[in-house]
Amino acid sequence: MANKVFVTRKIPDSGIALLKAAGFELVVSEKDGVLTKDELMGALKKEKYDGVLCLLTDHIDDEVFNAAGKQCKIFANYAVGFDNIDLKAARTRNIMVTNTPGVLTETVAEHTFALMLAIAHRVAEADRFTRAGKYKGWGPMLLLGSDVFGKTLGIIGLGRIGARVVHHAVRGFDMKVLYYDVQRNENFEREYGAAYRDRIETLLPDADFVSIHVPLLESTKHLMNDLRFGMMRNTAYLINTSRGPIVDEQALLRALRAGTIKGAALDVFENEPAIEPLLLELDSILLTPHIASGTIETREKMARLAANNLIEALAGRVPPNIVQAGSS
Repeated sequence: MANKVFVTRKIPDSGIALLKAAGFELVVSEKDGVLTKDELMGALKKEKYDGVLCLLTDHIDDEVFNAAGKQCKIFANYAVGFDNIDLKAARTRNIMVTNTPGVLTETVAEHTFALMLAIAHRVAEADRFTRAGKYKGWGPMLLLGSDVFGKTLGIIGLGRIGARVVHHAVRGFDMKVLYYDVQRNENFEREYGAAYRDRIETLLPDADFVSIHVPLLESTKHLMNDLRFGMMRNTAYLINTSRGPIVDEQALLRALRAGTIKGAALDVFENEPAIEPLLLELDSILLTPHIASGTIETREKMARLAANNLIEALAGRVPPNIVQAGSS
């Protein structure tokens, strides 16, 4: 009998094609949007699914696992992060959880740097200014921004993405790099001339740009708060392409309004998809709608990787990107 798989939202065709080629019976949610928890549980109860391909916007807890039934072996997350899934509950129920790391590293690093350049050069602000018909000719003081070349970049979290941001910064823009991570990497320091700081508090005062690349954990929620914004230069910028709750948005709002920092660029938000309305009023912040991995090529790769995780798991093999082992 064919394995049944539920896909919580339409993904690129390359992933669907792989699942069909593997002989799976697929049901893809017809809703072009995030399923509520009740909608997701209702969908899972309709059939006995062997696996679920879920998204980072799906909040998977013990009740959802229970709705999926004892026959369900895997939840394949279409994301590198997996803070949307209760791993403890998955472990209790012997359900495998997988993710899609690696394939989005370069794209997210590119987007991080795009945000850095755009906020420093006031690109979005200048676009709004021009479209509004305010441009009346070149002027020596018109919309002056800040250079990126040769400045100091502070990286919080030297994982795959943070490391690639450093590569672009050093090789392309001759930036000096400071980094904080729970583990020091002396080989990396030698390769890129990076300087390790063992506490975030010693990094922030010396950085012109601070880029966040840590996972969302209890210990990293509101990592950027009033106290730490107060440690930054008043000419510095914050960039976040990691997870929204790492930044206390109310503290960020206060820092921007007071001129404690010069600007910020966010691709993720504390209560996503909701955004603090008062942030929208500020020209000193640049916002993108969680699209750091949003290129055709990368989303196709993510779809194929998530599909392959499902295929391997339901064939009784260990999937390549397992974050939580279950019974096979």
